[in-house]
Amino acid sequence: MALPWLSRSLSGLLMETASLNCQRNFSVSAVAAAIQKMTRVRVVDNSSLGNTPYHRPPRVIHVYTKNGVGKVGDRVLLAIKGQKKKALIVGHKMPGERMAPRFDSNNVVLIEDNGNPTGTRIKVPVPTHLRKLEGDYSKVLAIANSFV
Repeated sequence: MALPWLSRSLSGLLMETASLNCQRNFSVSAVAAAIQKMTRVRVVDNSSLGNTPYHRPPRVIHVYTKNGVGKVGDRVLLAIKGQKKKALIVGHKMPGERMAPRFDSNNVVLIEDNGNPTGTRIKVPVPTHLRKLEGDYSKVLAIANSFV
C-alpha cells in the first residue's frame, strides 16, 4: 500500500521539476540604457532652447568619447528643434560606478563650444563626482542648485 503513495509523490515531484524548467524563460540581461547615438535625452537647464516645448524630444547625434557610449561628465552633440547643440551629461539611467546615483531619465545641460552653460540654472540635482571635472566645467557646477 505504501508503493502507490510513493509512486504518486515521485511523479508529482518530477512534474514540479519539469514545470520549473519550463518557467525559466525570463531575461536576466541588463537594461540597455547607455547614452549613445539616437538616445532621447531631457534638457534640465533653464535655457531658452531647452525650455520651449518641442514635438520631438532632443536626441544624441554624436558622443565625444572613444567608444561612443556616454557617461556622466561626457560631452555629446544634440539635435534639438532642428539645431545642433553641444551638451554635458549630468545624469543617466545606466547603473555606473559604485555609490553613484542612478536617474530616472537621461539628463543633459546645454553648453557652448567653449564649455560655458547656455542657461543660468540647473533644475535637477547633479552628481557630486562631477566636481572632479571642475577645471573643465566649473561654470556648469556653479549654476547647479544641489548635488547628490
